[in-house]
Amino acid sequence: MTSAPSGRARTLEDFVRIMSEAANGPAHNYQPYSPLPGDVFITSWAKSGTTLLQQMFHQIRTAATGGDEDYDDISRVVPWEDTAQMIDLNMQAEQRAAPRGFKSHREYERLHAGMRYVVALRDPKETYVSFYRFFNGWQLERDALSLEEFMPLWLGGGPGGCDYFTHLLSWFSRRDEPDTFLTSYNRVAKERASAIEALAAFVEVPLSDSEISLVLERTSREYMYANKDKFDDAMVARVLEERSGVPPGSDSSKVQAVGSQAEDLPQSVAEEIDTMWQERVLPTTGFPDFSALAHELCSAPR
Repeated sequence: MTSAPSGRARTLEDFVRIMSEAANGPAHNYQPYSPLPGDVFITSWAKSGTTLLQQMFHQIRTAATGGDEDYDDISRVVPWEDTAQMIDLNMQAEQRAAPRGFKSHREYERLHAGMRYVVALRDPKETYVSFYRFFNGWQLERDALSLEEFMPLWLGGGPGGCDYFTHLLSWFSRRDEPDTFLTSYNRVAKERASAIEALAAFVEVPLSDSEISLVLERTSREYMYANKDKFDDAMVARVLEERSGVPPGSDSSKVQAVGSQAEDLPQSVAEEIDTMWQERVLPTTGFPDFSALAHELCSAPR
């Protein structure tokens, strides 16, 4: 099959082709990540608050100098290791503040050991809806794939990622480790003030009350939506446009005016996800669903 005239994918095969073309380009400036003591990896699963935590982390570490708004892509200042070679980014470039921070969607076992890890977990059904909304109309021709047909892309987890359940089980098993800051997406989104204080303490950046207020304002949905061009994978989008023919001007923002709801899933997809949970998560954790797991996670003291 051929791709849509617009350059967006109409099929799963199209999508794989587009990503393969994007990955095969020159990388003259790319240098791989080399760990330093104190590095922080923000490594939530796809559509689970990674962008919000990148912004929160970056504003925390720059709050003492008034915060930083002077960037075109949050992943330029908190680099995304999984896409760095594709977008020809030097992972060793000096960062604007300490500690150094990086983004990933990987499970613990495929990250460098001895770092500090920040992870938010999210209901799998919410991630599915959010993932679909993110791709639909950007890399995918709008409505070319139904929600039911999107399952293989959801299972893929995005560049460098893994499937949802591998990621969740990996990080949930590390919930009591001192090098891991594990929370839920809904807790971060709904209790941002306490999340900011807890994250600042974890990365050892002291904040005054006024600095907490600054971070709180710049991590609100209103602020991030008003500045959504900073959170739209601009560097990845540019490569897709240049190498794969994805049209410019698509809305690739990760910040939506309204959040994604699990209730938007077709029953057949919800049941398939429930079955996977029962087969993979319940036997290991004892929790029958995400709500029970998140309640236990968020009620435990850090």
